[in-house]
Amino acid sequence: MEDVIVEKFINQVMRRGKKTIARKIVYGAFDLIKTQAKKDPLEIFQKAIGNSSPLVQVRSRRVGGATYQVPMEVKPEKQVSLAMKWILAAAKSKKGKPMKVKLADELLAASKNEGSAVKKKEDMHRMAEANRAFAHFAH
Repeated sequence: MEDVIVEKFINQVMRRGKKTIARKIVYGAFDLIKTQAKKDPLEIFQKAIGNSSPLVQVRSRRVGGATYQVPMEVKPEKQVSLAMKWILAAAKSKKGKPMKVKLADELLAASKNEGSAVKKKEDMHRMAEANRAFAHFAH
């Protein structure tokens, strides 16, 4: 199961350089997904990343004395890394279960277009939409 995005995800899960533990967590989550959803975990993973990837983000920009939230497009690589970061943060914020279980739950939720990571993406899009008037400051 050698996949560049999965490897990047493992590197994001990794703490204090302990890659074997990070691998166990990710592959453990994939095994749980396989038993729960009866589908290919890689497909679910890619769908989860796709569903929680933001297309636009807001950046703070000072113009004169005022600071504006300027909506900007997100580069494809940044979309993937933000999605991974948000899925991981959502999994970490849950309490009382092993990390692989929390991660499997969050990946399944994101693949169904629900869960904290997808909500975060929607909030980001809403912010960008609300600040569309300042889009002309982006350059």
